[in-house]
Amino acid sequence: MRASVFDRRLARHVDELKWLYCELYRDEAAFADFVEMLRRCWAERKKPLRDQDRKREADPDWYRRRDLLGMMLYVNAFAGNLRGVKEKLGYLQECGVNYLHLMPLLESPKGRSDGGYAVSDFRRVQPSLGTMEDLEALADACRRRGISLCLDFVMNHTSEDHAWAKRARAGEAEYRDRYFFYDSWDVPREFEKTIPQVFPTTAPGSFTELPDGSVVMTNFYPYQWDLNYANPAVFRDMTENLLYLTNRGIDVIRLDAIPYIWKELGTDCRNLPQVHTLSRMLRMVCEIVCPGVLLLGEVVMEPAKVAPYFGTPEKPECHMLYNVTTMATTWHTLATGDASLLKRQMEIVCGLPKDFLFLNYLRCHDDIGWGLDYPWLARAFGTDEVAHKKYLNDWFTGKWPGSPSRGELYNDDPRLGDARLCGTTASLCGVEAAEDDPFRLERAVACALTLHAWMLSQSGIPVIYSGDEVGRLNDWSYRDDPDRREDSRYIHRGNFQWDLAERRTAPDAWQGKLFRGLRRLEELRAAEPCFDARADVRVEDAGSPHVLALCRRIEDRELVCLFNFAGEFVHARVDRDGGYSELMYGTHYDGLRDVELWPNGFAWLLRE
Repeated sequence: MRASVFDRRLARHVDELKWLYCELYRDEAAFADFVEMLRRCWAERKKPLRDQDRKREADPDWYRRRDLLGMMLYVNAFAGNLRGVKEKLGYLQECGVNYLHLMPLLESPKGRSDGGYAVSDFRRVQPSLGTMEDLEALADACRRRGISLCLDFVMNHTSEDHAWAKRARAGEAEYRDRYFFYDSWDVPREFEKTIPQVFPTTAPGSFTELPDGSVVMTNFYPYQWDLNYANPAVFRDMTENLLYLTNRGIDVIRLDAIPYIWKELGTDCRNLPQVHTLSRMLRMVCEIVCPGVLLLGEVVMEPAKVAPYFGTPEKPECHMLYNVTTMATTWHTLATGDASLLKRQMEIVCGLPKDFLFLNYLRCHDDIGWGLDYPWLARAFGTDEVAHKKYLNDWFTGKWPGSPSRGELYNDDPRLGDARLCGTTASLCGVEAAEDDPFRLERAVACALTLHAWMLSQSGIPVIYSGDEVGRLNDWSYRDDPDRREDSRYIHRGNFQWDLAERRTAPDAWQGKLFRGLRRLEELRAAEPCFDARADVRVEDAGSPHVLALCRRIEDRELVCLFNFAGEFVHARVDRDGGYSELMYGTHYDGLRDVELWPNGFAWLLRE
């Protein structure tokens, strides 16, 4: 019985899988070994996971439900360790969370981890967070509560402390071939003529010279050694590491930095065709071994360029991708009060196939990079890219006159004017600066709710950054920590403020207003069919440059969503007659030709 299930799934994909594998590696014996590894991983999959696989195979759109709500968090910051997170699952369910993304937690060296993205052992949890058994116990508890668990899988590189790297450094040819090792700078210099630098200020260059004089590729940081996926042993063993995690109960694998994983001299080593061959093979691997598992691609580009990572309906790759540009454009829109660029952005997103599922968010563990459509901004407004980035950073760090935002720059390079931004949602919306001013505080909380309403209005899976549900503020204490002070991203990676969470039920506390408002929005989204992934979505003219109008329709239901990005009252006008009810506050409208929106306010208007 067991073999027949595996063989049935394998038969569905084996011809394409073999063809793609041999196209890259031209080694049928290695392919046979690869298939046996898949069979072994499938055989090790425990019964509750097999049962879940069968259930999800029968309902392939299970992850497209409109009641899915994600949250991402750092284990240590949220609850100390994995057992602590397990004890806090009740709180997460109170938040409505049924998709939980745990930030990197696999073993990595202290002080040389890049926030956990320099993995020294893919099968061990960072000791301070617990054990692999603790992770599996948490996954089991989540599954019983209907919560899907997501974990990062760092594909592009390992830590220099990984066993492979240690053996490579010791001179073992088999392991040197798993990386990009050179005896001189001749080839690395040729690579660097075409490879863009990832961190030009904090980690310039794409190679690092070791004490013995050899040179190794390190696209991100010197302690992160790039893996050579042209070596079939790398793909086999990394795939087995991925399946080891899925067999512990991980439901969603976040493929970190996937565009970088194939390197070729004379190219920019980004988004090469072989990357899609590898991601397509990983998709088939999951459908053979663990069809209940999803692949989430981390591709930091605009949606039109991200789209190839979905693959095609016949040959899909990633199940989900991040909607990075919409996130950055949202903050640009808040700072400028002009929704024109966001409108253009959403017209592009709405034009993509409905099968493309994006993961939407306002804030995450990373900085905000201002990767906007500057050619269009220049044509439409005469915008200068460097000057505009400076304006955005001045606004969100509170340097611009009248700005309520409080953030911090990351990777600031005055020469290029290309600094990125850090900060929590609440602090960037003005909660931190409001202090004891009730009027300013009310406006800031309203702004945070509006941005979350905007995120929830988009098609896809909304993901909240832990602490945003209770207005977590910036953690400026990172400057006092010698291991963190050089990385300003820790300003929004601080410990969860449980004192704020304790006030979530207080009727008059602003934390309670934010928490209850957000829960109300989430419940409305889960209940309203117009938020279904099958809905037709389009952007409409709102009669004001400050307002974005999004119309969602399914069958005979219509929902018009209006968002005011100006800090003042605005009148919106949408070409609609008839009765509409505002879902959040219950206001009735006879037509939508004159809808007054509060400063940084919104309206979800359902046709009666």
